[in-house]
Amino acid sequence: MSQELRKHFEELISLSDEEFATVASHFKLRKLKKHQYLIQENEAITNIYFVTKGLLKASYIDTHGKEHIIQFAMENWWISDFQAFYTGVPSVKSIHCLEDVELYALSKDDLEKICQDNHAVEHFFRIKNSLGYVALQKRILSLLTTDAKERFEQFSKQYPSLIQRVPKTIIASYLGVSRETLSRISKKM
Repeated sequence: MSQELRKHFEELISLSDEEFATVASHFKLRKLKKHQYLIQENEAITNIYFVTKGLLKASYIDTHGKEHIIQFAMENWWISDFQAFYTGVPSVKSIHCLEDVELYALSKDDLEKICQDNHAVEHFFRIKNSLGYVALQKRILSLLTTDAKERFEQFSKQYPSLIQRVPKTIIASYLGVSRETLSRISKKM
């Protein structure tokens, strides 16, 4: 089982070898190629995913056909359509591989089981969910209160490796600006 997964858990909690083996037994390795979809709109979502290799984007297509990038996920990040996962409604977003990807899938039933059986694991997921909520709130506030230049500066500072890995058109969509605007901002910096 993945050393990356164990290291990720142990950033927040301590697990014995036996405890980690039990937790890890609930994860299923998946490998996807660049351009494949992990999740498509209107699917039933039964898994959350921990990324050990590669890069994905989560997006939403509005009624006018415009794509809105909601989030990225690279190594050591979690991704899913969390609304669909937790509430049982069909997925409203798609998750697409920007690179070849290796990740571990954890079903809702297995998540419930490992959290019920091990309070440290439950604590881990509570902290991860809380941090995800904080990040989402920061992103929304940034979109509401900053201009394109400030959003690009924040993105560059917070995710420097993504600047090299993500096409500028996709970064522009994530920031809510046109590709041309992003090009002008990039040149000035």
